[in-house]
Amino acid sequence: MKRFFVLFCLFAAPVTAETIEVVPQTVTEWKPVYGQIETRDRVPARARIGGTISELLVTEGDRVEAGTRVAVIEDDKLAFRIDSIDAQLDAARAQLATAQSDLDRGEQLLERGVITSQRMDQLRTQVQVLDGQISSLSSERLVIEQQITEGAVLAPDTGVVLSVPVARGSVVNAGEALAEIGGGGAFLRLAVPERFAGALAEGDTIEIGQDGERRQGELVKLYPLVQGGRVEADVEVEGLDTRFVGRRVPVRLPVAEREALLVPDAALERVGGIDLVRVETAQGVLSRAVVPGELITRDGADWREILTGLSAGDKVVVDAHE
Repeated sequence: MKRFFVLFCLFAAPVTAETIEVVPQTVTEWKPVYGQIETRDRVPARARIGGTISELLVTEGDRVEAGTRVAVIEDDKLAFRIDSIDAQLDAARAQLATAQSDLDRGEQLLERGVITSQRMDQLRTQVQVLDGQISSLSSERLVIEQQITEGAVLAPDTGVVLSVPVARGSVVNAGEALAEIGGGGAFLRLAVPERFAGALAEGDTIEIGQDGERRQGELVKLYPLVQGGRVEADVEVEGLDTRFVGRRVPVRLPVAEREALLVPDAALERVGGIDLVRVETAQGVLSRAVVPGELITRDGADWREILTGLSAGDKVVVDAHE
């Protein structure tokens, strides 16, 4: 029985090999936490007078400019006081007109010697007293007019209306908050477990998001107060979406550094469920079984941490197809 042998020629692209020496490299350990989107400032729009809300001009989610009218408060007692002062002013002006006439007539009589200087002084004093009363009433009227004007509740800052805890027709007191305005831009507020607080510092780079997102932020403030075993920190992120204040965003914090052995991810190949790396030795290029760790991206390149199987100084062979 004859046996026939068939030779297959496989044509492949030329392959060039690159040798990389394995050296310990510093790797940052990251702690996944959640950050909450917050506005830099949260300022309440407060009532300056007490009364009843006659107009409520904003609702949650509205964007307002500083000085925009948020609501109008009316106090009927102020209008009654204005009417009372107007009546007093009318009476005082009538009395002043009479007193001024008496003073003018007294000056004519004084020239004839019919009236005494003492009586003239009384007439002048009466006119001055009435003038003072009118000035006092006019000032009091201006104060009440200002109080009526202050019934308009204005937005203290430019931003978005976060909450409106009142309704039209509600009775409010002076100083009560009618709306809360979030302004001054947005940032991420983190609540970091206190055991990691010592590893953080202002100016650290923070990774934002997950599932391949590459956005970064800067840790700009680390609060000294520990509450509930957590430390608060603020992270500035360019272009942060502020449509939903209070939304939680995944964040990775740099909490430690360690030495690790890294090889290009392309250097690993899996055969029969075992990860292999080709290593240049005195006997030639040999495949060595390794235990890989996490994937680390540096300068746009993917590197794989090797937990066991390699030592510092080993030379790993990486194939590159041309």
